[in-house]
Amino acid sequence: MFDFPSEVLAEGIEKAALLPALFLEFLPSLIETLNIAAVSTLIGAAFAIVLALLSTRGLARWPRLIPLFRRSMDGMRAIPEIVIALVLIFILGGGPVPAMIAIAFHTAGALGKLFSEVSENADLKPVEGLSSVGASWIQKMWLGVIPQVAPNWLSYGLLRFEINIRASAILGFVGSGGIGHDLRIAMQWGQGRYDEVVAIFILLFVTIVFFDQLSSHYRNRLVKGH
Repeated sequence: MFDFPSEVLAEGIEKAALLPALFLEFLPSLIETLNIAAVSTLIGAAFAIVLALLSTRGLARWPRLIPLFRRSMDGMRAIPEIVIALVLIFILGGGPVPAMIAIAFHTAGALGKLFSEVSENADLKPVEGLSSVGASWIQKMWLGVIPQVAPNWLSYGLLRFEINIRASAILGFVGSGGIGHDLRIAMQWGQGRYDEVVAIFILLFVTIVFFDQLSSHYRNRLVKGH
């Protein structure tokens, strides 16, 4: 059970002098992984906002369709990203696009649920005031609800971006590009390439810790004001 990790570490220590060059070699793949995570988070969050507002009691444009939108979000959360990515790779071929679509799809369901729960606690007085002057539903949401919930939504969005970095790296194993793809190739080659495995693991670890700390800092500022 411990033979493989020990072999990887031993070769990584033996070839430690080569690691800085490997960091530079795999940096473009890491940037591709971050791009997949960022774009999929933005697209997923945009759909999540629409789904959340359409499924929140007291705010929904069509109250009778609230169960439909809620079950849709349940279904989007229930299907793992890797399953969606495998289907899309079969249809579209390899590359970052299947990973982006798969992560965005799952993100829309996950963030939609969280955004909806935040929206349910919004003060409805601004919405009632806007209704009294004949505002449309979009105007009521834009002016009366979103300013109240935006800090919490941004906080959840940053947290989801952090999660999506890990998801995009994992999806690279199934041919979706990024640094996960390089990691799979390095592991398949076996001994002699384990220094590449170590370099990729270190890059991923440092990146995830960095964005974890960064998102935690901004989440605290957004929600608590410090």
